[in-house]
Amino acid sequence: MTAARTPAFAPASTDADSITAADGVTAARTVTVPYAGGGARRGPVTMGQANMIRCVLRDEPASINIHDVWPVPDGTGMDRVLGALAELTVRHEALRTTFPDAAGSGSVPIEQVVASEGEFTVTVLDHDELPEDTDGYAEAVARAARDTRFRLDLDFPLRLRIIARAGRPVRVALAASHAATDGSALGVLRDDWLALLAGAPLPPVTALTPLDLAAEEHSPAGRRKSAACLAHWERILRTGPQAMFAEDGATGTETDTPGLTLRSARGARALAAAARRTGALPGTVLLTAWCLLTAHRAGQSVCVAAVPTANRFQPKLARSVSPLSQDALLALDVREPSFDALLARAWGAAMNAYRHSRFDALDLWELIGRVTTERGSRFTRDAVFNDISGLPSTLAGAAAPDGDAPELALSWGGRQPLPTRLLTFVYETEPVLRLATWADPALFPRAAAEELATGLVRLLEAVAEADVPLDAPGPLTEVTGVRPVARGPEWTRVDGCWVSPAAVAAALTEALRGRLVEVVVEEGAGTAGGGPRLTAYVGADERARPEDEWTPERAHSALMCVLPGRPGVLAPHRYVFVEGPPRQAAAARRILREGTGREPGDAT
Repeated sequence: MTAARTPAFAPASTDADSITAADGVTAARTVTVPYAGGGARRGPVTMGQANMIRCVLRDEPASINIHDVWPVPDGTGMDRVLGALAELTVRHEALRTTFPDAAGSGSVPIEQVVASEGEFTVTVLDHDELPEDTDGYAEAVARAARDTRFRLDLDFPLRLRIIARAGRPVRVALAASHAATDGSALGVLRDDWLALLAGAPLPPVTALTPLDLAAEEHSPAGRRKSAACLAHWERILRTGPQAMFAEDGATGTETDTPGLTLRSARGARALAAAARRTGALPGTVLLTAWCLLTAHRAGQSVCVAAVPTANRFQPKLARSVSPLSQDALLALDVREPSFDALLARAWGAAMNAYRHSRFDALDLWELIGRVTTERGSRFTRDAVFNDISGLPSTLAGAAAPDGDAPELALSWGGRQPLPTRLLTFVYETEPVLRLATWADPALFPRAAAEELATGLVRLLEAVAEADVPLDAPGPLTEVTGVRPVARGPEWTRVDGCWVSPAAVAAALTEALRGRLVEVVVEEGAGTAGGGPRLTAYVGADERARPEDEWTPERAHSALMCVLPGRPGVLAPHRYVFVEGPPRQAAAARRILREGTGREPGDAT
């Protein structure tokens, strides 16, 4: 790798035509900033890049782009600010990286290219006077910059806005492409930025660059680690509940969800006290409490949740400017006699999940497709817990909106579409516990969502005082005020999942274009593992031509196509086609053909 040299910097051009008027803005202009230094390189993308790019190509830019606000020390001139941005670009290869084969393809690129020189633009927003809440204003400018999609094959990965007063820079508000950075990487960039403006010497970059990381991931050892991560996911996909919220009202694959923010000094004191009493880290206590309450409300014995993690456990990755964050898949069995016993289990389960959170996203989705087809399930990422309270950036929003510390306050925000049913972001744990929750309103009307948020605080307060018994749902309901969902008698547990046989029959009738179906639960059904199994009896259509007749394999494939958005539907373990329409005595009718639908060929 070529050693970086001091970048050549001078403002190359100012676009006078870009000057616009805005509220409080005297003038807006764009400045083109060149950079030169560092080596030109190319190579494969990292697993983290591939994972994030998949989201960048799929999601709306405002939801996948990230942002930050950087301070500018008093007395810093505009040239120094622009020069520091150029130095930062030369120092970190991620800022000089594009993905050429992403142009118009709509698919995840396989190659990244690092430039040795180039240019980027900065928008300067000059003001005669700035709002009293300068930080709040800068935050709003940074958020607005997230609304436009980044061109992965072309764009500089930072969309920069310099907020100035009478020509003097005050803040840098920026949006960042998630293909180049994650929240922790933005924190690294902010640290280097402040050091550059202070004139402090920066040590050489020793963290892995994206290309160095990609080389490590493609090594034999890297491939073994990835395979171990996929094995961890496969175990949970095969044995855990296919959805946390399989219940009446849980329909569709995306929910239009309002956000609920909790701010509680009570919660922060309780969390700190619970951590002291148990000797556990506050983050582990909070994660355990959230998982327990989620499983309790969902009526599940295991909480399966996506827990995004920064993946910065190793020193060579701690300060890497690269998107390392990926989902850790946590499966926490909550069947323990007390909270303290569950907390001990949660530590190991969380560490195991974090260790298995670096994987090839394309390989993972191939695995998900294969395993769910074989199981007859549909993987749903409907419970997500994301603790970003430790991030040194405004992603974690270090200051509360009004700067106070209420004992317990709830506030509702705007709605947004989400492919989840329960999503919690933790922004602060001290001096206030501040978190935001988006809960599917079909399952959590406003009162129920507020009950869930306050129930978490009540649980932490109880845990701070003493161990909480968990050997029955009653005590937990009394402590938190949160009741488990009530499922009717038509619901049953099959293969670790809550299932409605009537819903399975309805989905299969739809998939088979109107065939009459009866689905029954049969104990054991001749399987090695025993336990309830589903058998679908499908009536024959005597008018159908032989070549148009359904087979178990075709029926299973058709049902898998209609599974999305039906968390209470698990594919039958056996498809039995019987003579005539299936009624109550379907099992006694003559069998025309039968099979699992998972294997080539059908038993006839």
